[in-house]
Amino acid sequence: MVAKIEDKPLVEIKNIKKYFKVQDNVLKAVNNVNLTIQKGETVGLVGESGCGKSTVGKTIIRLLEPTAGEVLFEGKNINRYNSKELKEMRKDAQIIFQDPYASLNPRMKVEDIVGEPLDIHHLAKGKQRKERVKELLELVGLRPEHANRFPHEFSGGQRQRIGIARALALNPKFIVCDEPISALDVSIQAQIVNLLKSLQEKMDLTYLFIAHDLSMVKYISDRILVMYLGNMVELSDSVSLTEEPLHPYTQALLSAVPIPDPTTKRERIVLDGDVPSPISPPSGCVFRTRCKMAMDICGSQVPEWKEVKPNHFTACHLY
Repeated sequence: MVAKIEDKPLVEIKNIKKYFKVQDNVLKAVNNVNLTIQKGETVGLVGESGCGKSTVGKTIIRLLEPTAGEVLFEGKNINRYNSKELKEMRKDAQIIFQDPYASLNPRMKVEDIVGEPLDIHHLAKGKQRKERVKELLELVGLRPEHANRFPHEFSGGQRQRIGIARALALNPKFIVCDEPISALDVSIQAQIVNLLKSLQEKMDLTYLFIAHDLSMVKYISDRILVMYLGNMVELSDSVSLTEEPLHPYTQALLSAVPIPDPTTKRERIVLDGDVPSPISPPSGCVFRTRCKMAMDICGSQVPEWKEVKPNHFTACHLY
């Protein structure tokens, strides 16, 4: 753990749903997600592509409007905020996007990309703005002269550092890290994760860290939430979840994580079939069509979200 965690949640998500209309159908991207994130904490969010991870992150900071449910930030329901209140909240809640190539305007110099939040909120201009941009670039491991270059002149890792600098410009309290390492080389991924850990300690930041790589998520996270097809399937502290996973889906994900020691053997759990369509999810447990331990009850009843062990929750009929 890199920061002191307080008792009062900084972010609280209550029964969040996010549905999209697709022609004459409804796509259930996120279905009844509940989560609290304490101040100073990093919560990891993992699952296969299309499980609703990024949708949860964007809904938390109202880049997407929820279909139902509430998002509380510092105890206040941000879904009721008007445009002025929402703009003020943006100072405290930011996002680092997945694609460092698509998230930076190719026509803007780095100085303007990083300085744009300062312009929008009228926090600095002229010499003060230049100094703040310089300070932010140095904070993320870039040089001051990089401010005069365009995004295409940088590598992927450097571009992501620019994106991080932009997210830090307003001194936020909470950052959604939306798969910030998935588009980067493995060697660069470790650098970015270490940078995020260092920044958290320096600036007392709180993260929702979204990723596919469970080993990297375990490294940076205090707790981990596993999602499948828009639903929560397991939540626990990072050590308990990775060493004693309860849900069959979590067990399958962990079995795919490479082990650095070649003498250690792990049974690979291969899931049958493909992820079902969120437009027409399976009845009962959404994972049952790919689960080798599925029972009759799994097809007729939605499993209850319960605390199986202290602070270790899962939704599975096996428990």
